[in-house]
Amino acid sequence: MDWIVKQTQSIVDTCSQLLTTKLFEFGGKPFSLSTLVQLIFFILIALVFARTISEWMKRQLLVRFKFDRGSREAIASVTHYILAILGFFIVLQSAGINLSSLTVLAGALGIGFGFGLQNLASNFISGVTLLFDQPIKVGDFIEVDTLLGTVEKISIRSTVVRTLDGVSVIVPNNRFIENHIINWSYQDPKCRIHIPVGVAHDSEPVLVTEALLAAAHKDSRVLSNPAPKVWFKRFGEEALEFELLVWIDDPPETDPITSTLNFLIEAEFRDRSIAIALPQRDVYIRNVEAIAALLQNKPNLEGVNANSFSKNIPVLSTAQKPPKSLSNWTLRDLLRRISYFEKCSDLELRDLIEYGYRQLFPTNQLICQENEPGDSFYLILSGSVEVFSQRAGKYIATLHEGEFFGEISVLMGTTRSASVRTLEDTILFIVERNELQKLLMSHRQLADQIAQKLSERQQSLRDLGLLVEEAESEQTPLERIRKRITTIFGI
Repeated sequence: MDWIVKQTQSIVDTCSQLLTTKLFEFGGKPFSLSTLVQLIFFILIALVFARTISEWMKRQLLVRFKFDRGSREAIASVTHYILAILGFFIVLQSAGINLSSLTVLAGALGIGFGFGLQNLASNFISGVTLLFDQPIKVGDFIEVDTLLGTVEKISIRSTVVRTLDGVSVIVPNNRFIENHIINWSYQDPKCRIHIPVGVAHDSEPVLVTEALLAAAHKDSRVLSNPAPKVWFKRFGEEALEFELLVWIDDPPETDPITSTLNFLIEAEFRDRSIAIALPQRDVYIRNVEAIAALLQNKPNLEGVNANSFSKNIPVLSTAQKPPKSLSNWTLRDLLRRISYFEKCSDLELRDLIEYGYRQLFPTNQLICQENEPGDSFYLILSGSVEVFSQRAGKYIATLHEGEFFGEISVLMGTTRSASVRTLEDTILFIVERNELQKLLMSHRQLADQIAQKLSERQQSLRDLGLLVEEAESEQTPLERIRKRITTIFGI
């Protein structure tokens, strides 16, 4: 029994001696194995503390102050590195290490790292620049060369970018400093999509413009301000080349929106019988004489009655053809039915089509509601609507083809003064507020007509008690309205 106790004591003494034996001396402090273990333990505690504080700041403190995601990540990363470095030096100081002795070592290591780790140093400095200068932030949608994706994390050495396919790519930070970077989210996330389209040479440019704009207005993700535009790019060898330009405010959705628009364009072209351009080839026949000689030996068809080929084919006479529904008319033809635009040329109508879009409303559908904000002007292309006050329970007017409504809230900057619903299937030409200025500048007679109608309708609303009386003025109501149109739209 005594032997076992002696052996155990001997092992304990040996282990204690191994743990306390001096291994080396650094900064005036002797280091043993136990000292190293304690030092590493406290350094790990300092790193965990720095990580905990930075995560708490990012997920709670900075969220309360409503910092955006990129700013939260940048502040948390910088805080983590500062706390980690401070904790490291505090642990060394607490261990009794003379930090002044580290300067010589740091200088020597700095020279070695400077030559051997130039790329790492470059990425480190680039990472610090990205965190403080923030040309890109976490959450930004960026494009670097062929890489397109969202920034997920910015660290000292590298940046993690998540592509549209869900792949995380680790990019060295110096690429963001040395190369040209497209930051789709920088300041204003709005961007413009270009969709090229080629149509057959015999297509009508006005009809193509109408089809492209109709497709753009059918996608709710396309912004109405700035409005979609169509450019006639060039007369190509095989096609008339157009380009649809639309604005969006969600850059990561560029590809899905482009795909949706392509589907819509194809459907609009099919409805209007617009042919997509196909490659054209010219064929030159060299042995024409030989082919002509072969064709001279054609079979005799003199006994055949030419009418027999078509006797079983039904023919629809002009009187039997069904009338064309107004909903199938082109927007150009519908606008030409309106007195304001009946004398417009095709080029003028083409410009007019870009100011707005048409929409079919079924019978008894509410178009706009009283007291709602109004930024749209409506022109009736076909059908009729009823204007009424829901608040007062009063009928105001019935409007027919060629008349318009919605001008009061757009021009006066007020909410809707009345509600409007359709009395039958109705086609409207809708112009947003930002495009109304261009429309009125190019069609002054419509501006005068709007001013006249607005004056009459305001008076009707006052008579019904739906509009507050204005203070007396030397100007007539019509003059005041024309002045307001001039002030707002510069016409």
